Amino acid sequence: MEPILIYGFPAGSSMGLVAALEWMGRPYRLCRVDMFGEMRDPSYKRINPRVETPVLITDQGNVLTETMAIAAWLEARDTERRISFDPLSREADRMHQFMAFINTGFTGAFGPLWAAMEMRRTTPAMLAAIKAFGNDGVIERHDRLEEMIGDTQFLVADHPTLADGLLIGVARWLDFHQVIDKARWPKLAGLRRRIEANSAVIYAISLETGEISPGNGAFQGHVDLTEVTDRFGPE
Repeated sequence: MEPILIYGFPAGSSMGLVAALEWMGRPYRLCRVDMFGEMRDPSYKRINPRVETPVLITDQGNVLTETMAIAAWLEARDTERRISFDPLSREADRMHQFMAFINTGFTGAFGPLWAAMEMRRTTPAMLAAIKAFGNDGVIERHDRLEEMIGDTQFLVADHPTLADGLLIGVARWLDFHQVIDKARWPKLAGLRRRIEANSAVIYAISLETGEISPGNGAFQGHVDLTEVTDRFGPE
């Protein structure tokens, strides 16, 4: 069977993994999940008790959660090295460094902003304090990433890799939460423009928004969430 990636909308970090699957070019399927609706249903815990996306159903029918674990699964199967590098190379080390930073501090910095967005019972003063704290953390992490970016067209090379997929799924949250103009970080802003102009990323975003546009042929269709939980979730 083809692997099935469960990805979330709106603006899920998992969008970048959809792009990575397109870059790899191997057959895959998707399961599109509303993170503020379907994912909150108790049945979703059958597939991921932590109530998060992404989730990968592997070609062996195993359930794999957590972005870094899914990225490692893809990397191990990227035999043509379309989105990764020789595991012993300097480029692989640098890619893993970027991926770790993006998946920890960079992504985590947005946590207070997501929490503020979902709060139902709070005071205006508390909400403002949480947003200010979140904005400060996001800006600081963007400052650090700007310092890390080198002279290649993408994060590690002159073609996109897993690191770029992980980045673009999260970097757009800066705009979503209206933190600050991305022009503050010229290297990162230029990198984002190049990634967002990539055909696989354009395709991944179109799928996320519910549109169907031509991909490279690797995508084999969507699977309904109920089918995934019934088939692969424990009883």
